[in-house]
Amino acid sequence: MSNGSDIDRRTRGFRASLARLRATFIKEFLQLRRDRLTFATMLFIPLMQLLLFGTAINTNPRHLPTAVLIQDDSSFARSYLAAMRATDYFDISLNATSEADLDHLIRSGQALFGVQIPAHFGRDLIRGDRPEILVIADATDPTATGNAIAALNRITETVFSRELTGPAANLAPKPPPFDLRVHLRYNPGIETRLNIVPGLMGTILTLTMLIFTGLSVTREIERGTMESLLSMPIRPVEIMLGKIAPYLVVGGLQMTLILGAAWLLFGVPIEGSLPLLLALTLLFILANLSVGYTFSTIAKSQLQAMQMSFFYFLPNMLLSGFLFPFKGMPGWAQHVGEFLPLTHYLRIVRGIMLKSATFVDLQFDVLALALFTLAAMALAVARFRQTLD
Repeated sequence: MSNGSDIDRRTRGFRASLARLRATFIKEFLQLRRDRLTFATMLFIPLMQLLLFGTAINTNPRHLPTAVLIQDDSSFARSYLAAMRATDYFDISLNATSEADLDHLIRSGQALFGVQIPAHFGRDLIRGDRPEILVIADATDPTATGNAIAALNRITETVFSRELTGPAANLAPKPPPFDLRVHLRYNPGIETRLNIVPGLMGTILTLTMLIFTGLSVTREIERGTMESLLSMPIRPVEIMLGKIAPYLVVGGLQMTLILGAAWLLFGVPIEGSLPLLLALTLLFILANLSVGYTFSTIAKSQLQAMQMSFFYFLPNMLLSGFLFPFKGMPGWAQHVGEFLPLTHYLRIVRGIMLKSATFVDLQFDVLALALFTLAAMALAVARFRQTLD
C-alpha cells in the first residue's frame, strides 16, 4: 500500500508542478505581450539582421563611382574606357576638367577612382613610345577597391586587341604597348587599421552617447526624482540642455582618448585640420545625444531605453560603411544609410584623418549631419513636452 500511495503522491506532485509551470509560462507570455517594445525587438531584430546580411551586405562592390580626365580623343582612349565599363566594377559618371578637379572629386569621396588619359596617348602608342594611363584609387577602404584594381590589371593585356591589327599588329604581342600606373592614395600599404580605427571612433561614440542619454530621463522617473525636477521653474529646453551638456564633455574626453590612441598605438595619421575634426566630432556627439534623449522620453523603463538604443545602433553599424563597403550595398540600403549620422561622420573622420579633406570637400556631409542634429533636438524637445503633459 505504501508503494501505491508514494506513486500517487509523486503523480500529484508532478501534475502540480506542471500546473505551476504552465501558470508561470502564461504569466510570462502575457507580460511579454504587454511590453510591446521588447516583443517587437525580439521579432524584428532577427528579421532586420537577416535582411541586412542577406541583401544589403556585399564585400565585392561593383559600379564604383569613377571620374575621368580625358585629354586624348583617340579610339584607344574610348576602347580603354569601354573595357573598364565592361568589367562592371566602374561606373564612369563624372568628368573632371583638370587634375585639380580630379583630385577634389576623389578627396571629397564623390569618386573612388580617377582615370587620366594624357594628351597624344593614341599617337604615342602607335609610335611605340609606351604612353601611360594613370588610375588613382581611393584606398582608404581596401575591401571596396581591391577587386576593381585586380580587374584593371586583367584587362590591360587585351584591351586593344581589336585596334592593334593590320599595320599596328606588331604592337599586339605582350607586354601591352602602354603602361598602367595605379596610385593607391591615402592608404598605399593597404592597411586595414587605417580604415577601421577612425571608424571605431564613430561607432564607440554612437553607442556610448546613446546609452548614457537614453537612460537619463527614465532613470529620473524610476527613482521618483523627475517630479522634483519638474516642480522647479525650468523650461524643457533647459532641462534637455542641462542633461546633455555633461555627456557632451564626456564625449569630448572619449574623442581625445580615441584620437590619442589611434595616433600613438596604431599609427593612424591626422593629415587634415585637427580643429575641424574636433568641431565636427562634437556636432556628431550632439546628434547622438539628441537621439538618446528622445529615446529616454519615449521609453517607460531603462530596459526599454537600452533596447531602443541597440535597435537604432544596429543599422548604423551595418549600413554606414563601417564594416562593409558602402558602395557595395543595393540602392535602397544606401538611401537608408544616407539618413544615418554615422554614415556622414565616417566620411568626415576618414576624410580629414587620411585624405586631408577640407570643409569644402566635406560640405555635403557636414550639412547632412547638421540637419540631422537640428531635427533630433527638435524631436527631443517635442517629446519631452508631451512627457510633461
